[in-house]
Amino acid sequence: MEERGGRFLLKAAEVHLEKVSKCFGEVWAVRNVSLHIRQGEFYTFLGPSGCGKTTLLRIIAGFVEPDGGEVFLDKEAVTRVPPWKRDVGMVFQNYALWPHMAVFDNVAFGLREREVPKSEIKARVLDALKKVNLEGLEARRPSELSGGQQQRVALARTLVIEPRVLLLDEPLSNLDAKLRLQMRNELVKLQKDLGITTIYVTHDQEEALTLSNRIAVMNQGSVIQVGSPREIYGQPQDPFVAEFVGTSNFFPGEVVEAIPERLLVKTQEGTIEVAIPENFWRGRVGEPVLLSVRPEAIQLRLPQEEDHNKGNRFLGTVKTSAFQGPLVLYEVELKRGTNIKVISPNPKGGEVFRVGEEIAVLFETQEVTIIPAGSGV
Repeated sequence: MEERGGRFLLKAAEVHLEKVSKCFGEVWAVRNVSLHIRQGEFYTFLGPSGCGKTTLLRIIAGFVEPDGGEVFLDKEAVTRVPPWKRDVGMVFQNYALWPHMAVFDNVAFGLREREVPKSEIKARVLDALKKVNLEGLEARRPSELSGGQQQRVALARTLVIEPRVLLLDEPLSNLDAKLRLQMRNELVKLQKDLGITTIYVTHDQEEALTLSNRIAVMNQGSVIQVGSPREIYGQPQDPFVAEFVGTSNFFPGEVVEAIPERLLVKTQEGTIEVAIPENFWRGRVGEPVLLSVRPEAIQLRLPQEEDHNKGNRFLGTVKTSAFQGPLVLYEVELKRGTNIKVISPNPKGGEVFRVGEEIAVLFETQEVTIIPAGSGV
């Protein structure tokens, strides 16, 4: 416990999940998940609809009891502790505000349920509203607020109970694109200011990359990879992660030679060089692998242009071209039939390459990620 402003507040908690599972009928919503979420961390469960991320969040909140495994806040097992005794606060996707109550009463509701003295409620409610920039709106009803304001009321209602862990279930999904971006920035600032352990659920890859200290990518009830946003995007360890978080071009192949700092992989399109740490693949010649290259890492040139950079170079034909403002998205068919996506900056003069035009495709060795064959979901 720590003292702040004359009141004692619970410190942010670590969250441990050990082999947590939940089955609905014959479907495993969560399967054998073990995670460690650090104190004060902004941690995101990212995955497609039905992957189990919301079920896992509700297990941490106490609204769903797992069929197996344990949930710990710090070192305290809370698996069978009811939600109202966990000191965990949850913001729901639909905000769940009382329509007949004013903003003040919505935010005060949890304090009154906990029988906090009336003399303390007003100060705590006003403080929570100040944290989310809603001063002066205490008397309004939810119907008189914008979507962003309603979202902040729901957040204030959760923060006012001073939870050790803040759980957010796709809280920005009902907002338009511009407001969603604004609320992302506000969430990041608020979480850093408060230092509260925050677990966030989303299917939006950009949202996860923007907000998080670490991300757990989920699919079919399992955690596929955990890492920082840069690790998840730049070093995917599974084809699902490479394809779900952004877009990737895949080249299946076989290791044919390992030399210092480079790996040679034979693919359908020819040999691809990969930059690797020295000795990393020693003894693995002959192994099947999957190579992943991000569309924005690929450069396009006219076939006759010389390129003095070391890397990989293949010939292909532009199949489609899509203008996207500052970028142009190309689909290119390489000589031996592999289709790849390329994202290029859009020059002032418009598109450089036309559909049907022959081009050279280039990418550096360090832009290639190795995914061991046999990984997947």
